[in-house]
Amino acid sequence: MDRKLRAIVFDMGNVLMTFDGPTLAAHFTSTPEDTVLLNDAVFGSTSWALLDSGTISYETMARVAAAHLPERLHPNLTECLEHWPEFSEPIEAVNDLGIRLKGEGYKVYVLSNANTNIMRQLGHAPVTPLLDGYLVSARERIMKPDPAIFSLFCERFNLAPESCLFVDDNADNCEGARVAGMHAYHFTGDVAELEATVRALG
Repeated sequence: MDRKLRAIVFDMGNVLMTFDGPTLAAHFTSTPEDTVLLNDAVFGSTSWALLDSGTISYETMARVAAAHLPERLHPNLTECLEHWPEFSEPIEAVNDLGIRLKGEGYKVYVLSNANTNIMRQLGHAPVTPLLDGYLVSARERIMKPDPAIFSLFCERFNLAPESCLFVDDNADNCEGARVAGMHAYHFTGDVAELEATVRALG
């Protein structure tokens, strides 16, 4: 394959799979007020970020979340933690692009700030069976946007940074990838523009 760009590296949340804390919490509550409480205790909490960083376990995060909720919402919390990945839906157009690019000979990866149970969510993405690999912050104890995680990714999969395009919905994460020498695309929902970027680099 005689091309400059060799690998497309996708973020998971809001790139390959939907992720919105309030929307997820609403599936497990019956009032807007309770939705706010549950989201703040789980997806919007410091503990969620610590979980993704590999600093605390899922069980510890659950205990901290319970401590921030009235007891009447503890069953809702249990249901949420058990079933929320079922409500994270594939972003079909991005998955379709990833599948097409894989068929054209590009390598396709995922690099995500996520907990060690990532496959509960990523496993629903149509592109997942075709991935050449994935790297998860909680397992490595490094999080985006730290350039170190992008350098580790390239070392792990024996890729030159300049041969990779990183795609993320967070601009700071894209900047971290650029510092590490990768190309980066800030995804805001325009799949045609993303594909045009791939073609321009490729």
